[in-house]
Amino acid sequence: MTEAFDPGVVELATKIFQLARRGRADELAAYVDAGVPANLTNDRGDSLVMLAAYHGHPEAVRVLLERGADPDRVNDRGQTPLAGAVFKGETEVIDALLQAGADPALGTPSAVDTARMFERTELLERFEAR
Repeated sequence: MTEAFDPGVVELATKIFQLARRGRADELAAYVDAGVPANLTNDRGDSLVMLAAYHGHPEAVRVLLERGADPDRVNDRGQTPLAGAVFKGETEVIDALLQAGADPALGTPSAVDTARMFERTELLERFEAR
């Protein structure tokens, strides 16, 4: 038996996920402030922070984290926002996630594993210093 979802709710959620992908920080903040969960995830387990991080939007990441989003939320493939940001080389996003307490050792592959894979020694040194 499949659940029936309200088409209006699905449409709103789709819009909010697009805001995260596009880095629309002010609009994301308004929706979360109005009651949308900061840890909202899509059908693949990608959180708003994951989408904003992967697409390189540090300000969107910050506003979500300031509103209680989990910097370590793992998606259905075991990936974290930090590992995604390392993969994409998004330094400002990495900084925002680390400042919010993201754990570089979490996930599969972890941010540490991803930094090793791409020989990002400056990140490895930074992760080890934590």
